Amino acid sequence: MTALEAALLGTVQGLTEFLPISSSAHLLLARAFFGWETGARFGLAFDVACHIGTLLAVAAYYRRDVVELTRAAAMPRTWLGGPGDSAALVRSIAIGTVPIAVVGMALADLVTGALRTVTVAGVSLAVGAVMMLAAERVGSRGRDETTLRPLEALGLGCAQASALIPGVSRSGAVLIVAMLLGLRRERAARFAFLLGMPAILAAGAKAALDLAGHGVPSGDLALLAVGVVSSAAVGYAAVKYFMQYVARHSLDPFAVYRLVLGCLALVWVLGS
Repeated sequence: MTALEAALLGTVQGLTEFLPISSSAHLLLARAFFGWETGARFGLAFDVACHIGTLLAVAAYYRRDVVELTRAAAMPRTWLGGPGDSAALVRSIAIGTVPIAVVGMALADLVTGALRTVTVAGVSLAVGAVMMLAAERVGSRGRDETTLRPLEALGLGCAQASALIPGVSRSGAVLIVAMLLGLRRERAARFAFLLGMPAILAAGAKAALDLAGHGVPSGDLALLAVGVVSSAAVGYAAVKYFMQYVARHSLDPFAVYRLVLGCLALVWVLGS
C-alpha cells in the first residue's frame, strides 16, 4: 500500500463511518475492486487506525458532551441510579457496550476472517437497506436517548455488535433499532456516535497491543498515521454534515445507496 492509497482509504473511512452505509464494507470493497493488497494483519490494523481517526473526529465534534459524560462517569452516584440526563446516558452507554465486548472476544477469529468477504458485505448492505426503509416508516418520533431503559440500551448494544459483520454499519444498525424504539432520528444518531466511542477505543487499543507484540515496520507505522489523519479530518466534516442532515431529512437516500451498492457487489462476485 502506498501513502496515496492509505490517504484514499482514510478518506473513504472518514466519509462512511458516520453515514449509515458501513465503512468496513467500503474499505473491503475498495481493496477488492482496486486490488490493494495489505495482508490480513496490516489490513485489520489499518481499518482500526482509520476508526481511531474517526474517533478523534466524533470526540472533537461532541467535545462538550464527552467532558460532561466523563464527569458523570466519575461520580459514584451515577452507577447507583442517580438522577440527571448525563448519568442516565452514561449508564445506557455502559450497558450498550457490553454486547460488542462479549461478541468481539468470543468471535474474534470469525469476525476478522471468514466474514470479511465481498459476498457477506453485499448481503449485509442490502438487508440493512430494507430494514432502514422499514424503520423510517414504522418507528415513532417522540423520545430522546436519555429516556432509554436498561433492556433497550442492551438491545442497542446488540445492534452495534452486529456491525462487526462487514456491511451492517454500526451507526446504521443503532439508528434503525433506536428509531424503532421511538427515538427521534437526530437523537438516535447522537446516541449511535457516543455509544461507538468506547468500542472504537477498545478495538484500537487491542490492535495496537497486537501490533506491538509482533513488531511493525516503520513504513507501516507511517501508513497507519496517514490513515488516522485523513479519516479524522474527513470524519469531522462528515459527522457535522450528517447531524445537520438527519435533523431535517429521512434516511431513504442512504437506504437506496446501500441497496444499489450491495446488489452491485453481489453481481461483481458472481461475475468474477
